[in-house]
Amino acid sequence: MKILRLNELDINDDGHFLKDLLPGKYLCSGSLSYKPPGLRTHSHDGPDGKDYHVHDDCEAFVILQGRAVMQIDGAEYPLRTGDVVIIEPGEDHHLIADADDPCVNLWLHAGQHRPDEQK
Repeated sequence: MKILRLNELDINDDGHFLKDLLPGKYLCSGSLSYKPPGLRTHSHDGPDGKDYHVHDDCEAFVILQGRAVMQIDGAEYPLRTGDVVIIEPGEDHHLIADADDPCVNLWLHAGQHRPDEQK
């Protein structure tokens, strides 16, 4: 796991804006997401309904508005507008929106192909 601020990112004219943190030539999946107050993502959606959510690749979260807590392997990390979190492969992770100031965030994955390219 890595946490940094948007203003700490290097200026990049070649590739996606997280290329030094999120392996892969292109951003290939993701979305803008609003979290209702207190929502915890991916609760009990692991194998056999277990409370476990992991990926084989890295995932980035960018907090665009509000506050949240990121649970990573059971530890909690407070987040606010402008934070960028990189989840490493195999890390169990859940984003919890603040009850008073819920977050709007991007979640992103990168890969070797553009989403519209044939593999």
